[in-house]
Amino acid sequence: MFVNESHLLSPNPARCHYGAAVTDIDGDGAFEVIVAGFEDPNTLLTWEQDRVAVVTDHPLADAGYSATGIAAADIDGDGREEVYVLNRDTFAGRKWVPDRIYDFADHEWRDLFSLHENLGVRNFAAGRSVAAVDRHGTGRYGFVLASFGEAMRLYECDDAGTLVDAAAAAGVDRVADGRSLLSLPLISDRMDIFSGNDRGPNFLFANQGDGTYREVAGTSGIDDPGGHARGVAVLDADGDGRFDIVCGNWEGPHRLFCQRETGRFVDGATAAIARPSRIRTVIAADFDNDGYEEILFNNIGEPNRLFGWRNGDWHRLPLGDAREPECFGTGAVVGDFDGDGRLELIVAHGEAGAQPLSLYKPQETGNAWLRVLPLTPAGAPARGAVVALDAGARRQLRAIDAGSGYLCQMEPVAHFGLGECYETIDRVAIRWPDGTTRTIDSPEPGQLLTVPHPAAARRQAREIPAR
Repeated sequence: MFVNESHLLSPNPARCHYGAAVTDIDGDGAFEVIVAGFEDPNTLLTWEQDRVAVVTDHPLADAGYSATGIAAADIDGDGREEVYVLNRDTFAGRKWVPDRIYDFADHEWRDLFSLHENLGVRNFAAGRSVAAVDRHGTGRYGFVLASFGEAMRLYECDDAGTLVDAAAAAGVDRVADGRSLLSLPLISDRMDIFSGNDRGPNFLFANQGDGTYREVAGTSGIDDPGGHARGVAVLDADGDGRFDIVCGNWEGPHRLFCQRETGRFVDGATAAIARPSRIRTVIAADFDNDGYEEILFNNIGEPNRLFGWRNGDWHRLPLGDAREPECFGTGAVVGDFDGDGRLELIVAHGEAGAQPLSLYKPQETGNAWLRVLPLTPAGAPARGAVVALDAGARRQLRAIDAGSGYLCQMEPVAHFGLGECYETIDRVAIRWPDGTTRTIDSPEPGQLLTVPHPAAARRQAREIPAR
């Protein structure tokens, strides 16, 4: 399936890396990757003509700190994503090193936590994952944080631009050994929150429509109290139009929680998927553009595994160069960074030893594709939006990623493979976190379709003077 293209990364020394996130760091409209460095600088990957520049002389590199998780979202409504960097200097409990929220303002990056008005809400809990959530549907996000043995946090900007921890007000201030997070309209019409926990039941927070949440994992059948969750990913695994969750458990049976009816899940993992491994990140993506997402298990110290939907069931697929039997995989992200319609795979390594980053490319299949990038009213990526594509008598479903595959956050684009038999697309339907919808009929394949929020289009129309 994959071919090693790591020679394009330059320079690429052995370092200890953890999670990664995909966002537009330099504001040029193209996405970059920021990789957390643990006792090494954070690393930025920027795509150029014939190489991928590996940059550590950047304000976000933050040398001297030990980062693990990263996520991006527009929390102040200015149309540009902020970057949350989760630092830690201890395994559990309280830490000495605060996290960062990087904001680009006045032509430079600044840490919002370092501002005087925000010092009192800095996070000193040993966090394990971070994701973005727009709980009100306003286009302004918060960063929800899962910690190890501490209460969850939810950082938002108030009307004055000051950071507040809204976890208690939202009803998500639960204590657990949180390892991973997802945020999307999973069982409600707004962004729900799933927290995969270690040594205890998972949490599923259902959005009640007023910005508050109700924890329903037990009644939903997704609590898995004997599990040790690490990576999680969302997809419509059985094609019924509902989102399902793949949850990797550390050295325990992995789960494929299929949503049989709204808010009710059963484990549909095959024996091959369920087989325990030393799991880190889980990714669901259509690497071969056949119209069905594959499931990738990124393991540490043992071979990675890939599964694909073939002839009505899940089958293990050959990974090619991305098998990595002796690598210390920690985080992984996907994105079409070179614009050719195929998803690149970036794998970070660390924890057990310093190793270079890896870059893999799927083999060419000739299958058609379409990519959809919904925007917020301010023009930032609309993380948590749901995109459906109808073509070839099938409906495909994607959620714009808000985090977290395990310390990670994927590109904010809905990537659809169309298979070799699809020549036309019937329609694309987008639903934003505020419930606004838009349908685009018969878009041409082979393009990145950027879709402004309808409110932004209406505002722009009002601002154009009549002639």
